[in-house]
Amino acid sequence: MNLANCLSTARWLKSLLSVVAGAAVLGQPCTLTGAESENIDKWRYNLFHPTPTDQMRDMSTDRPDQTESAHTVDAGRFQVEMDLVSAVFDRDRSGGGDVQTRGWGTSLNLKAGLLNNVDIQFVLDPYVTVRQKDLQTDATDTTSGFGEFQTRVKINFWGNDGGKTAMAIMPFIKWPLPESDLRNGKTEGGIILPWAVELPAGWGLGGIVEFDFVSDGTDGRDTEYFNTIALSHDIVGDLAGYVEFAVLLTPENGESWLGQVDLGFTYALNKNTQFDFGCNFGVTDSAPDFNPFLGMSVRF
Repeated sequence: MNLANCLSTARWLKSLLSVVAGAAVLGQPCTLTGAESENIDKWRYNLFHPTPTDQMRDMSTDRPDQTESAHTVDAGRFQVEMDLVSAVFDRDRSGGGDVQTRGWGTSLNLKAGLLNNVDIQFVLDPYVTVRQKDLQTDATDTTSGFGEFQTRVKINFWGNDGGKTAMAIMPFIKWPLPESDLRNGKTEGGIILPWAVELPAGWGLGGIVEFDFVSDGTDGRDTEYFNTIALSHDIVGDLAGYVEFAVLLTPENGESWLGQVDLGFTYALNKNTQFDFGCNFGVTDSAPDFNPFLGMSVRF
């Protein structure tokens, strides 16, 4: 990177921190109790003044379920969340055809805590391969390579360091990488609203309301609505599990809604490392039949 690019990046980061600092003031609770009141000094930490280890909140991840977390990475701390492997198995018999799809890939979510209630995320698919076979003609097509790249900023409104409920907002943008068989080459984006509720007897309830603004294949835009709800509970020791329902609607293109029922498990190796595994099951014809995955998250 040359000097001009370095200066431009520094100015961009400074501007971003100024913007999210204003959002942090809006998101800071007016009245704090319990754990939040004990951690009031955490508001002075930022990317360049990290949160001390003894003041870090419990690790919270945006995986493995499709429901994003309402909690952010502590200021000055970093977190890597990844699919070690994620596979897709589908068979489409619509329209009189019979097409079998098999695919697998990896993904990364690289997070950095900017402020006590704000983090920035870089989401990418380093490698994806998809194989489609027409079972009527035996024609086969295989595509592989780098997938999409997104930037997201999460701002927690309340509940980051304690409380029965939590909520956040996470705008994101998908960058227009060169068009390929795996990418549409279009700028797309959206807004995600994650929420969480602590239920009695150790149960947890969470969900998201998401609005995506995607290309319609020409020069226009369609609006997609993605909603999830997930119920979770500890099973034994550091092993926990969840069940989830996810729905995707795109009313403008007239396509059928996509529905999935998801089942997964997490295992906390320690306070900064988590493994996960599970499978998403399609319950509508438009959804992939099966999506098994294995992943891990690390905080440092």
